[in-house]
Amino acid sequence: MLDRVDVGEVDFKSYEPYTAPEMIREIRAHAAQLKGARLLHVNATPYGGGVSELLRAVIPIYRGLGIKADWKCIYGDPQFFAITKSFHNALQGAPEELTRLAGETYLMYNKLNADLLDEEYDFVVIHDPQPLAIRHFKGANGAKWVWRCHIDTSSPNEEVLAFISRYFVEYDALVFTMQRFVPPGLEHKKLYIIPPAIDPLSPKNVDLPDDLCREMLVWLGVNPDQPLMTQVSRFDPWKDPFGVIDVYRMVREKVPGLQLALLGSMALDDPEGWGIYNQVVAETKDDSDVHVRTNLVGVSNMEINAFQRKSNVIIQKSIREGFGLIISESLWKGTAVVANRAGGIPLQMEDGIGGFLVDSTEQCADRALYLLNNPEEAKEIGLRGKERVRERFLTPRLVADWLRLLTEL
Repeated sequence: MLDRVDVGEVDFKSYEPYTAPEMIREIRAHAAQLKGARLLHVNATPYGGGVSELLRAVIPIYRGLGIKADWKCIYGDPQFFAITKSFHNALQGAPEELTRLAGETYLMYNKLNADLLDEEYDFVVIHDPQPLAIRHFKGANGAKWVWRCHIDTSSPNEEVLAFISRYFVEYDALVFTMQRFVPPGLEHKKLYIIPPAIDPLSPKNVDLPDDLCREMLVWLGVNPDQPLMTQVSRFDPWKDPFGVIDVYRMVREKVPGLQLALLGSMALDDPEGWGIYNQVVAETKDDSDVHVRTNLVGVSNMEINAFQRKSNVIIQKSIREGFGLIISESLWKGTAVVANRAGGIPLQMEDGIGGFLVDSTEQCADRALYLLNNPEEAKEIGLRGKERVRERFLTPRLVADWLRLLTEL
């Protein structure tokens, strides 16, 4: 059997204060139609990325609404996950070469995972490229199958896209974050656009008292009385951590005592992350005001929450970005963000509403410096961003979108 991720059940009433009355009615109406339906979500890792955070939020809500929802993770060895990371990079436009061995290894593990999927469901949702071919080897098996692509596939490597497209066309529906992410030339009978959302009740987003936030920063070696710039992301070249370091060094020349926090989770399906992490540590080891931390040294959801609340400015310098939950997470705390104009980031914020969008390292440094020098305006900009998140990017909207999709199927 595939490994089941242990999550609980949540009464949707807990989310009603964050939900418009008409959306509450829609959610409950769809849930009534789907009551007792067997729903499975499959991805590559139970922690360390945006997909796992999304599933940890929505699966308990589905259960509380009467849907028999499960979350399972696939099995794979380091070679398989190295191959699927190369697929991920290629689908975002990197010039990766698809070797025969890579294709054969990918399909071998997908067949193995298909064989391990031995329970029956009414709906199966497969997330991202890693488990994509399970549907091919398993067959429909009486279920409706949905492939949810979380990455920016607007300019994909054509060879890798051609390889995987033979498998996602077999699905009953495909879901992308933005219309622009739909690969060029893709035609499918059911295409859905569903942006992600953040969970306002999760440990990462729940309200925290200021004194507790300060204590957590001190515990991690950060001085809460000095200005702080933070980027939260995987250690990944697409997140441009070295560009963030450049921004910090440029701004620090004009803001003495500025600190930089680079925070990230090490995911099971991302073997590339360790190499980038070690390079970042080596690059910053002589600067005591740079704090590089991971989930393996005490930075969990609560600590991320504290950093987002106590930072003077959040940076998100992604080169490519499927959505970037960190944007909505930061804005939900009322903290202003400076972010590259990449992927799903402009969906969540715009200049003056949440922060500033930029197109270069120099612009990023300039806008970050502006927010540091104008704290009252930064606070107003952050609060405007929080209202945008409240209206568009909280979990109840995401649940409503998915229940609508499942009902239509």
